[in-house]
Amino acid sequence: MKISGAVLEEIGRERPYAESRPLSISELELDPPGPGEVLVRIERAGLCHSDLSVIDGNRPRPVPMLLGHEASGIIEQIGDSGDAGDVGFALGDRVVMTFLPRCGNCDGCRSDGVLPCGPGSAANNAGTLLSGGRRLTRDGSAVQHHLGVSGFATHAVVDARSIVRVDADIPADVAALLGCAVLTGGGAVINLAKPQPGDTLIVVGLGGVGMAALLTALAVGATVIGVDANPDKLGQALELGASAAYSPADAAELGVKSATVIEAAGNVRAFETAVALTAPGGTTITVGLPSPTARAEVSPLGLVAEARTIVGSYLGSAVPARDIPIFADLWRAGRLPVEKLVSAEIRLDEVNAAMDALADGHALRQIIVF
Repeated sequence: MKISGAVLEEIGRERPYAESRPLSISELELDPPGPGEVLVRIERAGLCHSDLSVIDGNRPRPVPMLLGHEASGIIEQIGDSGDAGDVGFALGDRVVMTFLPRCGNCDGCRSDGVLPCGPGSAANNAGTLLSGGRRLTRDGSAVQHHLGVSGFATHAVVDARSIVRVDADIPADVAALLGCAVLTGGGAVINLAKPQPGDTLIVVGLGGVGMAALLTALAVGATVIGVDANPDKLGQALELGASAAYSPADAAELGVKSATVIEAAGNVRAFETAVALTAPGGTTITVGLPSPTARAEVSPLGLVAEARTIVGSYLGSAVPARDIPIFADLWRAGRLPVEKLVSAEIRLDEVNAAMDALADGHALRQIIVF
């Protein structure tokens, strides 16, 4: 079938992206779903720094690639089950896309979310679906899948292990955000930080993922302090319910510390700030994805003498099929207002300019409406 989507043509084009246009709105051919796969009509797709990091070269991927990994939609076709068995979904189901499929059989999948799926990670790096196949072409040439989703398009074929069903009462924009921002930031809260009511938690880096961590911590009864170098983000954190919000310099000068600090910015300075704000005996949880060449300075003596711990958390150490329903229930109960993360709704053809807004720190989550 013919679809329209935003294809990354070249990595590393100069900004502003509104002028260099690294993403072209293209007509593509989408093959039918194979065994264990489904065709999804995309309803909403969120713009995330993991998309931006491919565009700017911080996380190189094969191109041309149809971008987008945070999305929701409706199942319109189910592939022949064949040897894959029942995919567990029905036509008309609303589903959340998740950017790391889980095969269910490898050591990573047996780690209960601590480690990513090995075959899923390999497929993501190769630009394929979990099966190793590609379902996208343009003018007869293959187009790569982005993290098994490629959600910046009118339709997508995905492996059934890359989606989680949600009830129809979960709005499409909320459902999209559950698959990345909330699963990563909120997952770090419920799976690693595990705050008790009344505990204080610091979040460093107040983008979409950091704000999702903030909202989730508030949802489970914690007190949250926000830290970011962008003054606008500090005001937004206070509006969302943070008890206080500081620049990194002010937090250091005031001696602000907590037993649990979540770093969600994906850069060296934020990571170093998070470690510095971690109290003796405390834990720094880092979910950000910096450049592979980034290096930070940390005092080993400080870790030893103060018995502090640093923990990495990929995708919030989440198991999507287990955790997305938890977040959906929190939203349904009025405790997790995910919709407050939406800065703007945009058209697909506005995606390049929207990437500029994301890079400049002017947006939490911009949502493409299909």
